Amino acid sequence: MNTIDPIIKRIAEEMQLPAKNIENTLQLLDEGCTIPFIARYRKERTGTLDEVQIAAISDWAEKLRELEKRKQTILKTIDEQGKLTPELEKRIHDCLDANTLEDIYLPFKPKRRTKAQVAREQGLEPLAGTIIAGREQHPEDAAKRFVKGDVKSVADAIQGAQYIIAEQVSEDERSRQIVRRSFERQAFITSKVVKTKADSDEAAKYSDYFDWQEPLKKCPSHRLLAMRRGEDEGILRISISTDDEECIARLHKANIHCNGRCAQLMKEAVDDGYKRLLQPSIENEFAALGREKAEEEAIRVFAENLRQLLMSPPLGQRRVMGVDPGFRTGCKIVCLDAQGNLLHHEAIFPHPPVNKKMQAAAAVEQMVSKYGIEAIAIGNGTASRETASFIKSLHFEKNIRQFVVSEDGASVYSASKTAREEFPNEDVTVRGAVSIGRRLMDPLSELVKIDPKSIGVGQYQHDVDQSKLKKSLDMTVESCVNSVGVDLNTASQHLLTYVSGLGPTLAKNIVEYRRENGAFTNRNQLKKVPRLGPSAFQQCAGFLRISGGSNPLDNSAVHPESYKLVEQMAADLNCTVGQLMTDAALRRRIDLKKYISASVGMPTLTDIIKELEKPGRDPRNQIEEFEFASGIESMDDLAEGMILPGIVTNITQFGAFVDIGVHQDGLVHISQLADRYISNPNDVVKLQQHVQVKVIEIDRKRNRISLTMRI
Repeated sequence: MNTIDPIIKRIAEEMQLPAKNIENTLQLLDEGCTIPFIARYRKERTGTLDEVQIAAISDWAEKLRELEKRKQTILKTIDEQGKLTPELEKRIHDCLDANTLEDIYLPFKPKRRTKAQVAREQGLEPLAGTIIAGREQHPEDAAKRFVKGDVKSVADAIQGAQYIIAEQVSEDERSRQIVRRSFERQAFITSKVVKTKADSDEAAKYSDYFDWQEPLKKCPSHRLLAMRRGEDEGILRISISTDDEECIARLHKANIHCNGRCAQLMKEAVDDGYKRLLQPSIENEFAALGREKAEEEAIRVFAENLRQLLMSPPLGQRRVMGVDPGFRTGCKIVCLDAQGNLLHHEAIFPHPPVNKKMQAAAAVEQMVSKYGIEAIAIGNGTASRETASFIKSLHFEKNIRQFVVSEDGASVYSASKTAREEFPNEDVTVRGAVSIGRRLMDPLSELVKIDPKSIGVGQYQHDVDQSKLKKSLDMTVESCVNSVGVDLNTASQHLLTYVSGLGPTLAKNIVEYRRENGAFTNRNQLKKVPRLGPSAFQQCAGFLRISGGSNPLDNSAVHPESYKLVEQMAADLNCTVGQLMTDAALRRRIDLKKYISASVGMPTLTDIIKELEKPGRDPRNQIEEFEFASGIESMDDLAEGMILPGIVTNITQFGAFVDIGVHQDGLVHISQLADRYISNPNDVVKLQQHVQVKVIEIDRKRNRISLTMRI
């Protein structure tokens, strides 16, 4: 059997999937295929696995391959010591758990000069063996033979032997499993405030955890990460503990097989081994494991929120006015054409302290008329409500739709290299307003330009493993971009970067080729782009759309490798491909079974028919207008019992944050989301969803608003 076989078997068992599907998926990944490509165009080989399953297989394979590398390192180290027996080698090869593997290796692991090592150098190992075996009724008499050199007394000899026993117990697999199982069953996490920091201003936000204890397995990720952040800032002291007396009793039973004085010395050694070595080791293990699980959950929450935000409904190609509201510095206005190009920008000052409301009104009405504006996007930051009210009071020649758009990350984009390259002659305020306007037209195309951590939908994103976070968020962006599809002739370089099989270099080459040669008229022209070879073409072609090109299939998700199949369908019906795409009656006459082959099965054929019905369909919902309650513009306007419209701005493990138009989002705790038990807020609400909420508590001192959806 080759080295991949045990990995395939393990993943298949863990995921309850056929081994053949796992093997094929890993083969495709090893060939360089992207997850979106595999999920969309290789369904027959994977057994129709979705992106989540394929990503899980990839993660499992990576972990198990790392485990295999670790095994090789361990085997080499033990072999160099001359201690590798056939039995030990087999145990290591067969081990499938990282903790168990490290337990096996621990007695052989090179370590710093411990008390036990010093005792061994003093020749006290035989005495330790005598005590363990209980061969001497009076072990002190046996210890007299070891009093020499650095061992000055019988007490020194006994203590040295106990150090050796303590270390052996702490490295014994069975002993470690006893303590590990105790931690699994009944470990508690405890948080205490560092007394010298208790009255400091920075400690106030951690006041809930000044004296906190709960079972570790019940501690939610957001609470654990909050406590760990407090610990990192030197405000809290965190510990994880279990029932020490029960652990020690079990260790005595497992390790002491003698009587009399030897048994007493063994108890002392076991107790020392537990308190000094074993308990701290397992505590560290569970602290790391708990943090890892909490980070994984936080990353999952962030990725799900990001997916929902990126898949927010687009307005589409409309002429849009973007407004970045402000008081003292005024409102920055930009006018964009239907492709998002900047046509005009200026500042207006309708609010205090300038109060040039009439001039501002005239300017906006003139811009709307001159540039054919069809919709207005207003940022949701400072002066948002006041600006929305001002624009609503204006009179336009036609109905102009207004939308409040999240500003999160707009300032980050406006100062970025991408923004400078797009608008080298404009300042950051203009770039920020452009971003607001474009977000209304197509949130996905604009938000991919911003570091996801700056978009404002995360949960403790700065406290988690940054490489894991980046990997997860990049995969999420890639998944969303490829799910929607990209217009090859209008997409920005940044958006093209996330298309399956491309990346920064090829995205740049596509834009340069487009600039030099004009718009693409068919997908095959991609092969002329420098460095875009057959493999990259295979991965990207199906996700790139060409509207009005020479081949109608180029504006669909049908992959070029299936064009001949569609052409054969059309030929069999004596029609063109274009007619097949516009005539439902023709499509109903297609017998899909006729086109099944060794490489094409029913899943692919079904996808092709769906695309022929709605070529290039956008999976995102239709955008809806929203309006905050009039007269409610600050926390001072709120009262308990009010029922208000709101927009979900962030979703966490413990609930959802909702913007009700008072410049401070309110929290709908998970217990207030529905009249039933909820374990995952995403089961009830989605990002950007329009909801009705009731105010149940206002804490003006701490700037907190508690809301409920149980109305």
